[in-house]
Parts: sequence; structure tokens; C-alpha cells
Amino acid sequence: MEVKPGYKQTEVGVIPEAWDVDSLSSVTPKNARNGIVDGPFGSNLKTIHYRKSGIPIITSGYVTEGRFAADTYLYVDKDKFEEEKRSAVRPGDIVMAKIGARCGASAILPNWHHTGILSGNALKITVDEVRHSTFYVWQVLWDLYSAGRIEQLRTVGAQPAISMANLKIYKLALPPLPEQRAIAGALSDVDALIGALDQLIAKKRDLKQAAMQQLLTGKQRLPGFEVTSGCKQTEVGMIPEDWEAKTIDQVALVTSGKRLPLGCSLVEHPTPHPYVRVADMRPGTVSLSDIKFVPESVFPAIKRYRIFCEDIFISVAGTLGLVGKVPKGLDGANLTENADRITNITCSQDYLLHVLMSPLIQNAVDSIQTVGAQPKLALTRLRKFAIPFPTLREQSAIAEVLSDMDAELAALEQRRDKTRALKQGMMQELLTGRIRLA
Repeated sequence: MEVKPGYKQTEVGVIPEAWDVDSLSSVTPKNARNGIVDGPFGSNLKTIHYRKSGIPIITSGYVTEGRFAADTYLYVDKDKFEEEKRSAVRPGDIVMAKIGARCGASAILPNWHHTGILSGNALKITVDEVRHSTFYVWQVLWDLYSAGRIEQLRTVGAQPAISMANLKIYKLALPPLPEQRAIAGALSDVDALIGALDQLIAKKRDLKQAAMQQLLTGKQRLPGFEVTSGCKQTEVGMIPEDWEAKTIDQVALVTSGKRLPLGCSLVEHPTPHPYVRVADMRPGTVSLSDIKFVPESVFPAIKRYRIFCEDIFISVAGTLGLVGKVPKGLDGANLTENADRITNITCSQDYLLHVLMSPLIQNAVDSIQTVGAQPKLALTRLRKFAIPFPTLREQSAIAEVLSDMDAELAALEQRRDKTRALKQGMMQELLTGRIRLA
């Protein structure tokens, strides 16, 4: 393969001639011990060593999303910390999940954080900032993880785990320090944009939750539906005098889905009969990414158990309480036995959908599920679940406001996801030197 001028072929691929290739161990401070180290062996750090204050324990769960996030801590005292100080982790170190399904995920311990001690399921990498950029090295490791190439660092065993030996000898492309810092700065700017979008999405979700609490109970009325009378006590609590409390079976028909006949299996190749499983359900809709299909020969036996765009589904087994509508591409799909179909809806479909997705019913899931080895929402209890209903015109007005908020959230989430994809592409180009920053 021909290499263009100014580049060279190396064991990590084609990189600029000015770049080096070296092991991860080489980026740690020279002549310093424990540049790459894991947490204490399990028997050396147990629950009997935990304290309510002292030196914080830094666990793998704090870094699995690519940023450091810890709400609560366990601690050890200074004596225990001194015993295990080889596993100390300091602000600016890279913390990586060592064990578990998300091993290889990592983040940088913030500069404001206190020195801590690693838990047994985490490891840390200290980068020599005189020679290298911590953020650049972390981006290389995060790219390895997010691109699904972390397998080369894992051990073979019952539980996924990072091999410390493989990690230390892992080879990475290393630009000169000024270029590392430039790459790190460009990627950091994109991370800041993604973080700002995450914060805005969280804020908008909170606003929608607050709006649902107010609008779906009549505590706040939209313009044109101002309060003209008082409130009344009902089985769903206090609601406006001009509202009614009705059970779901008073405004719709609730029926169950259907499993395939014994011995039959779904197929991956398309047939005219898609099958909606709980695994395909998302809040508000169904994902089309992994839809399976009913064989043509089996369809006649379950054809009465289909769901249409004018219906609402609710999962009743497995993940309980997922509610939504099927997209047009799945109109008439067969529905799993682990979900119920709400059909023949005489109220506003979107109003009922928002009510079922609101805390009003989500918080009541415990009260309408059966008791057993596998929790399940009881069909009879779901049918008798009471909901506050305004007039049809007000139902439509409330649903429109909440749907507009959903659309705004979806647009922000799409923008965030596109920005994440853009960053992934930038990483592939910048971390290999295919694109150079001036």
C-alpha cells in the first residue's frame, strides 16, 4: 500500500512522519512508580474498611459514561489509605473501569476533586503532563472503547476485565506535545457542546415533567379553559368540577398480545408481518432497528393480535410500563404477549398516551402488577385504572402542548446525537493524523 508523502507506515497504521509510536506505559511520569495501577485486591478493601468520611473510594461506576459523575461516596480512613497508597488516584488522573460489562470506559478525575483510592473494579493512568496531554491520551482510550475495539485489552474469562499487562503495552500514536494539545482542545470544545446539550435536554425534560403534573391534573388550565368552578374529590384526587374521573375501560378496549405457537420462531428476513417485542419498545414509540418477523405460515394463528397506529401499547412483563404508539411502518404488526393493546379509544389518543407516560400511572405500576416470580401488570387492574378527563377539546389542547414539548426534546436529542457522531468522525481523523490542525 502506497503511503503519501509526509506519512509513514507503523504498527498502529499510517501516521504523520513527525509522530511517534509508543506504549501507554511510556506516557506516565519517568522514574515514578504506579503510573498505571489498579485498585486493591478484594480482600484488602472490604466493607469493614468503609467509613462515612475520610479518603473517597473511586469506583468504576463513576466513569462509565465518559465523564466523572459521583453522587455519593464511600470512604476509608487515613491509615487504610496509607496501607493501600499504591492505588491512590489524584486529580488529573485517567480513571478506567477494569471489570464488568463496561470495562474500558474511562474519564479524567476533575482537578477540583480530592485525592482518592481506587476500588477493586477500577484502575488509573497518570500521564506525564510535561511530555504529553492527559486529555489527548484519554481521547485515544475513549475512542478505543467507544469504537468497540477494547477487546484487545481484555482478559479471557467468565467476567469481562481489562488486562493490566495488555493495557501497559498498548501502542498509541503520539504527536508532538503542541499538536496533542491542539487536538485535545478541538475535541474538548465538542465535548463541551455535547455537555451543554445534555444539560439543556435534562432541563427541558424537567419542565415537561412539571407541565404534565400540572396540566394532566387540572391544577393549571390552558388559556380558554380557565377555571369557572371549584374542585371536587374523586378516586384520582382533587380535580376541577368540569372534569371527570374515568377508568381506562370506559374510554377504550384493553386486550393482550399473543405469543407465537409452541415450536415456532420469529425470523430476521422480512415478511409482511412484523412482530413488536418489548425489546423493540421505547418511550412513546417502537425502534425499527432490530424488528423480527412472523413466518407467513404462522400468521393465520395469531392474526387477531395486531396493533395499529390508532392504538396504544403498554408493556406488561419484562420492562413494565413502556407506553407508546407504533410508527406507520409497523401499522398492523403482531404484538407480543408481554404487552397489552389499548384500542377503540373514544378520548383523545394523544391525551391518553401522555397520561399513561406520566408519573400518574408510572408511579402506580406497583399497585397494578401481580405478585409472583416475574412481576406483570394485571390486565383487569389496568382496565380499572382511573384517569382524570377534561372535555375532548381540552384533552386535545393539553396533548398538543405536551406533544410540542416532546418534539422540541426530540430535536435537541437528534442534534446531540449528530454532534456525538461528528465527534466520533473527528476522533478518527485527528487521532490518526489524517487531518492536521494548523
